[in-house]
Amino acid sequence: MTEDQDTIPVPAPIADRGDGPVSREALYEMVWSEPMLKVAARFSVSSSYMARVCTLLNVPRPERGYWAKLAVGRAPKQPPLPEPRPGDPLEWTRDGTPPERARSLPMPPDRTSRRKRAARSPLPDRHPLVSGAKPLFEAGRLSWTGGYLKPVKRLLVDLAVTKTGLDKALAFANEFFLALEARDHRVVIAPNSEPFHRAEVDERENPAKGHHHNNLWSPIRCTVVYIGTVAIGLTIIEMSEETEVRYVNGEYIRLTEDAPKRRGRSAHNHGWTSTRDFPTGRLCLQVYSPYPRADWIQQWRETPARDLSARIPSIVRELEKATVEIARLVEEGQRQAELERQRWEAQREEWRREEEVRRAAKALKDSKEELLQIIEVWAAAKRLEEFFADAERRAQDLPSEQREGTTARLRRARGLIGSTDALERFDAWRAPEER
Repeated sequence: MTEDQDTIPVPAPIADRGDGPVSREALYEMVWSEPMLKVAARFSVSSSYMARVCTLLNVPRPERGYWAKLAVGRAPKQPPLPEPRPGDPLEWTRDGTPPERARSLPMPPDRTSRRKRAARSPLPDRHPLVSGAKPLFEAGRLSWTGGYLKPVKRLLVDLAVTKTGLDKALAFANEFFLALEARDHRVVIAPNSEPFHRAEVDERENPAKGHHHNNLWSPIRCTVVYIGTVAIGLTIIEMSEETEVRYVNGEYIRLTEDAPKRRGRSAHNHGWTSTRDFPTGRLCLQVYSPYPRADWIQQWRETPARDLSARIPSIVRELEKATVEIARLVEEGQRQAELERQRWEAQREEWRREEEVRRAAKALKDSKEELLQIIEVWAAAKRLEEFFADAERRAQDLPSEQREGTTARLRRARGLIGSTDALERFDAWRAPEER
């Protein structure tokens, strides 16, 4: 599986003119109702691109020449849309948004209905996740602790190994994955639609307490095995051990590998002795629950006396048994998440009610203050009106020349004061429910 093949953004049909999801069922109906070229044109992509989308969604499509055979009545029978395999995406969107169709809770396999391997195609010699992985690991950089490989691509099988341990890790991964596939357990890189999380990796054979910082490579998506519909994360780690070393000529060398000290006056040793973690070549298989809120992890470690490959059959059986516990943890996690969601909604509703009460109290207070202010302004306006009325009345008794000047000054004064109409000011008042 390549990175490009696993991350195709399927555009929405031209008829939609949006980023809505395209379901497996809808795509199946399209590719069997018209030629692939026309289907691809609806999505503004090539027919080969559309074929890759069908492959990723596990949607069967007509073979080359199907429509010509159909025109003469010699077309083969249309195959049904198969049930989605564990890990198959159920729909696709143009912009890569998470799917809207929620998956059901993971379920352990039903042992009574497990298909026999003999009825299926034989297994390959190399598992698809292992095939072609070696050059991609070797082409990358090295970590600054222990010389662990950091491949150039992040969509690869989950290995944390050095260059000397790469072949052994790939051989074990191939044997282990094929053993799982032989039991009808699909081993894949987790689909982009799943919210999976990779467990932390500590490569030390004897981890000490406290946080351990390393800069090991980590894949962009987990490597998982689907047992039933339960996904279990898989990481293969080359362990390291703490060793006494000496710093010589710019590098750390194990004391057992340090060259014998030279004798004589010119034999100066400018290095110093300390401890460092060095890879051991021994492997550790770390399996874990990739589901949020479902913490579960287990390890199988290789020892100098016991090879990890010899334990593959028992490991597969243990994983099959563990699916019951993981499914229970996922169900419990979702139940807790739903309870937290309900508590959060209840808290938000309480905050909303409190905010409504606060706003109502503030509206009542503001409305009352505004009304009192209008009354105060009215009282002042009434005094002003009485003043102007008395002044105008007295002005009528003045001589004509003096009366005209006084009347003009009163008009200017009224203009400066503005309206003294109480109803005009009251109409601008807002009641509490209007705020």
